[in-house]
Amino acid sequence: MLEIQHLTKRYGKNTAVDDVSFTVETGRVGILLGPNGAGKSTVIKSIAGLLRYEGGIGIEGMPAKSMEAKRVFGYVPEIPALFQNLNVWEHMEYIRRAYNLDISDEEIHSVLRRFELDDKLDKLGNELSKGMMQKVSICCALIIKPRVLMLDEPMVGLDPKAIKELKEVILFLRKQGITILISTHMLEMVQELWDDVFMMQKGHIIASYRKEDVGDQNLDDLFFAVTEGGEDSGQEEGEKHE
Repeated sequence: MLEIQHLTKRYGKNTAVDDVSFTVETGRVGILLGPNGAGKSTVIKSIAGLLRYEGGIGIEGMPAKSMEAKRVFGYVPEIPALFQNLNVWEHMEYIRRAYNLDISDEEIHSVLRRFELDDKLDKLGNELSKGMMQKVSICCALIIKPRVLMLDEPMVGLDPKAIKELKEVILFLRKQGITILISTHMLEMVQELWDDVFMMQKGHIIASYRKEDVGDQNLDDLFFAVTEGGEDSGQEEGEKHE
C-alpha cells in the first residue's frame, strides 16, 4: 500500500503541490495523471525521498523515509541516472549489493532478457541510448522485488516492443499483489493498466476514480470531462469519487 497524506511542497512563495492526499491499495495500479507542470513530478520526487515536504507518506504502513520502507520500494525515474563507467551487469551487481538482495545471477539474467539487455551486459552507461538506459533503470527496480513500485513517465523513450513488455510486467506484478504508481501524461499508454486514477492540475488532485466505479468509460473521456470542465467542477467530481 502507498499512502499520501496532506502532501505540500513549496518553493519559496510558490506552492508546487498543495495538500495532496491519495492512496493506492495493495495489488492495485494507480495512475497519477495530468499535463506537464501539474505537480506530478514533485509528488513523485517527494515519495522517492528526493525532496523535503510537509505531510506524510507511507509505504506498506511504514514511514517512507525509513530504511525498512526503502527496502521494499522500487523507483524508476523519468530521466535514467546511470553510472557512466559501470556496464549493464555492474549496475545489477551494484543494486544487489546495495540492497543485500537474495537474488541469483539467473534471476537477474531473466529480467534482463525480458528487456533484450542480455547481449549488452558489457555496455557502459555512457554508451547506451536513452531507451536502453530506461530499460536498465527498470531492471534495477525490478530485481529489488519491490512491494511498492513507482514509475515516472516509464514509457518515454522505449521502443514499441519494450512498451509491450513493460505493460505485461506491470500486469504480472499486479497479480502478485504489488502496489504500483505510474505518473504520466500519456493516457493511451495506461488505458489497459489502471485500477485507480488521480488527476492533477495546478498542484491539486482535482478528481479521482476507481475503474470498477466507472464501468467501460474511456480514460481519455474521464480526463477531458474533468479538465475541460474547469478546476472547480473537477474538485467536486474528485470529492465524489475519493
